[in-house]
Amino acid sequence: MGSTRAVFFDVDFTLIYPGPTFQGEGYRAFCAKHGVRVDASRFAGAVAGASAVLDDAQDHAYDPQIFIDYTSRVIQGMGGAGPGVALAAREMYDEWAGNQHFLLYDDVPDVLASLRRAGLRVGLISNSHRCLASFQSHFELDGLISAAVSSSEHGYMKPHPSIFEAAMRLVAAAPAESVMVGDSMAQDIEGARRLGMRGVLVARSGRTPVPAPDDVPVIRSLRELEALL
Repeated sequence: MGSTRAVFFDVDFTLIYPGPTFQGEGYRAFCAKHGVRVDASRFAGAVAGASAVLDDAQDHAYDPQIFIDYTSRVIQGMGGAGPGVALAAREMYDEWAGNQHFLLYDDVPDVLASLRRAGLRVGLISNSHRCLASFQSHFELDGLISAAVSSSEHGYMKPHPSIFEAAMRLVAAAPAESVMVGDSMAQDIEGARRLGMRGVLVARSGRTPVPAPDDVPVIRSLRELEALL
């Protein structure tokens, strides 16, 4: 992939994944607190059906309501209805920022450490409102990350060019020297490529593969990344 100075990672579903709190039964528990009944077995289909809400928010200024609307759509897809839907969705949005609800993919620590040993700058670019400093501390990644930019603090969401530009400025890297690694073709990869960055799409096992152009490598594990750099 040519001369690489910096490698940036998306966070959710690239470095971490939701635990039970944000699976079907977790949604059912949140909804029950607000008097909403849902069918946990419909969770996967509801998530797929709600994806258009996030897709429509491309290049958007950060707005919590986007994610609350997305979660509401998931709940509705699980059969939920009534005024409690919005209340449950808001509570779930707030809890999404909690690191304790997530698990780190097992390839992450070794790969990030290896990139650092190779002299590369490692950065995070996330559309989440999660505190990225606490994220690093919680998952014991301190010392491995050179820069972190979240859309809630920056003001714009991926794929808006300014969030990628802000991250590259923090590590003094040009687009041609930078690689973006993420699970979203639209938000992570295309957003980066618009600026001249290179992209690597992560299609984790168990997640539906996303079509990618021939010049975008697709990997199943971050352990495949180093051979591409």
